[in-house]
Amino acid sequence: QVQLVESGGGLVQPGGSLRLSCVAPGSISSIYVMGWYRQAPGKQRELVARISTSGNTYYVDSVKGRFTISRDNAKKTVYLQMNSLKPEDTAIYYCNTGPPLFNWGKGTQVTVSS
Repeated sequence: QVQLVESGGGLVQPGGSLRLSCVAPGSISSIYVMGWYRQAPGKQRELVARISTSGNTYYVDSVKGRFTISRDNAKKTVYLQMNSLKPEDTAIYYCNTGPPLFNWGKGTQVTVSS
């Protein structure tokens, strides 16, 4: 069973930064399109950013210019650098393939609050 493990969340003030990490077993992170998703309380899970195997990226409009997705195939890790965080970025963040093919991990909580 594939287990995706997210980390790096926390409590940060508006305008702050966080870097999330997602470790994917085997060669998943190098052979699949990978994405970061988030789910805020009372809302559906949404795709935030996606990166192809060739490095092409996609971002939802609300995070463009603030978030950067990247991958390190040697470390089997996908990252999400989040800058200029806003309260509306508060959510549980998950990684998966894009579209999601594997069971969801536990995610990592990001809370943006003063």
